Amino acid sequence: MTFSIYEIISKKRDGKEISKREIEFIIKGYVKDEIPDYQMSAILMAIYIKGLNDRESSDLTEIMMNSGDYISLDGIDGKKIDKHSTGGVGDKISFIVCPLVASCGVKVPMLSGRALGHTGGTLDKLESIPGMNVFLSINRFKHVLNNVGMVVSGQTENIVPADRKLYALRDSTATVGSIPLITSSIMSKKLALGTDGIVLDVKTGKGAFIQKEKNCILLCKTMVKIGEKANRKTIGVITNMNQPLGKSVGNALEIIESIESLKGNGPDDVMDVTYALGASMIIAAGIEKDYSKAIKRLKQRLNSGEALERFKNFIKAQGGDDRICNNYNLLPKSKYKIELRSGKDGYISEIDAFKIGMAAVYVGAGRIKKEDSIEHGTGFIFNKKKGDRVKKDEILVYIHTNNKQNIEEIKERLKSSIKISSNKVSSPQTIFYIVDKQGIHSWDQIKTDF
Repeated sequence: MTFSIYEIISKKRDGKEISKREIEFIIKGYVKDEIPDYQMSAILMAIYIKGLNDRESSDLTEIMMNSGDYISLDGIDGKKIDKHSTGGVGDKISFIVCPLVASCGVKVPMLSGRALGHTGGTLDKLESIPGMNVFLSINRFKHVLNNVGMVVSGQTENIVPADRKLYALRDSTATVGSIPLITSSIMSKKLALGTDGIVLDVKTGKGAFIQKEKNCILLCKTMVKIGEKANRKTIGVITNMNQPLGKSVGNALEIIESIESLKGNGPDDVMDVTYALGASMIIAAGIEKDYSKAIKRLKQRLNSGEALERFKNFIKAQGGDDRICNNYNLLPKSKYKIELRSGKDGYISEIDAFKIGMAAVYVGAGRIKKEDSIEHGTGFIFNKKKGDRVKKDEILVYIHTNNKQNIEEIKERLKSSIKISSNKVSSPQTIFYIVDKQGIHSWDQIKTDF
């Protein structure tokens, strides 16, 4: 049967169901450059607006997964658990939780991406480390995983090429925040990697791609369902992304905060997410059955320094300069460090993560167009977070920039994102739910066990 891309676009535009063979025609055609960007953009926008049903989503994920190589990890000892975040602002958790979990005996393989929209990219952050190689061959990927216990790599030409192409196109066509597109993007990569389990950090709030909690729960349930259907132990952790995570936003700045966290100096919200995800990974691996024991195990590894050593070994194994762990001057720096001060006394009542993420893009830490380069030393360090007391003229943010010409615009963006109230404001909850095949579990209820 012959398909017409025009007819498929029209069909989905009108909210009609498209068949598995039509989806296959679209994905294969785009990967082979037989379908141009402008028509694929129309398909993406139609999906964004009209959605996909469960069958269409499952088919899209499977077809994308099968668009390239499958990475078998059968020859690697131990349980292999993948970790993925749906994207956030200041999200440097992978650099903390992966070495921490690896030091507990779990192998952690990750296929990661670059900056997407207002969110930072794992690969961009790693590339701020001198010499770091983030594109590994499959053989090298397996070698690093087997010898270090963790590995982080970007997608090569042959690993889910459909997602590699769509990832950048979604970023430039404002179609990132679609549940079916997010599901297929994440799960196609996860399933193309032969792991025993998957743990998902699914973010909700202003700085997340899925802002409404009910939609975030739906996304998480959908991904867990697809993972379990493929016989992978899959756990979702729903976390708060209304304000940036931690104090640093920007590539090299977040690497520094990650190392400090591995040294035991991590911000409370960063460590909350780290322990929730890490414990989920240990449970998915079958090492522990409950969160209290899993978190206790993680804290022991952090305090012993084993996790930091694991991170150093990971950097060396992928060609990076591990001396950065003791000498931050080896990392890229911005030309200027400018202070933003408070205009009044009060309490921080909001730090809008989306606005901060966009401000980071304009300061050079992210991309407006997929062709843009990253200025690895730029970004922000927050001196205050939601709920903190602040005095007039006290420093709110340190702006790291290479360009003084747009500094007033950056300051205005930051000012509009930070609200100060005269009334005391409580610190926000960081973890909301754990989602697994048994259902949705309140983190507050789980926390009563420890």
